[in-house]
Amino acid sequence: MDTALIDPTTPTSVPAALRKLYLTRFAFAAVWALLLFATADTLGRLSVALLVIYPLFDVACAVVDVRSAKANDGPVRHLYLNIALSALTGVGLAVAATSGIPAVLRVWGVWAVTAGLVQLVVGVVRRGLGGQWAMIASGAISTVAGASFFAQAGKDDASLVNLAGYAFLGGVFFLVSALRLRRADRTM
Repeated sequence: MDTALIDPTTPTSVPAALRKLYLTRFAFAAVWALLLFATADTLGRLSVALLVIYPLFDVACAVVDVRSAKANDGPVRHLYLNIALSALTGVGLAVAATSGIPAVLRVWGVWAVTAGLVQLVVGVVRRGLGGQWAMIASGAISTVAGASFFAQAGKDDASLVNLAGYAFLGGVFFLVSALRLRRADRTM
């Protein structure tokens, strides 16, 4: 296992640390989306577990990101906000799951809007590193998608399927950023 993911205080360039984190996020999002898509018709044990795990994984990734940013004297304030939002969302989703899919979509929608805004700001702050245009676009799209999830919650055919697509697309943006960071790291 790569020790830079476990101990991001190990001297490494910011682009290299972010690239590893973004590749991990892509892989997780792809597998998560596939599993949620397969179980999206109902709120069973597996789908509820997946729903709660996703923002908690986001917390873990943000913690790794904070450690890496601190080790390289980077800004971390917005990452702490992301940690708090994602942790609250994990709890909120667990509670919302007891009320049904519309409640889950509302909680997820609020999280997608707020986390999207944070991701957009972090991408803008990090734009000098390279590879951040995908994070900026992803943050903007997340904000719009969050509003659509909230709106979808009021419809009779509310489903979790769109959350799987949302997560996969977010993962693709992480992959694009990772690939762009690799190019930026080589030129440094």
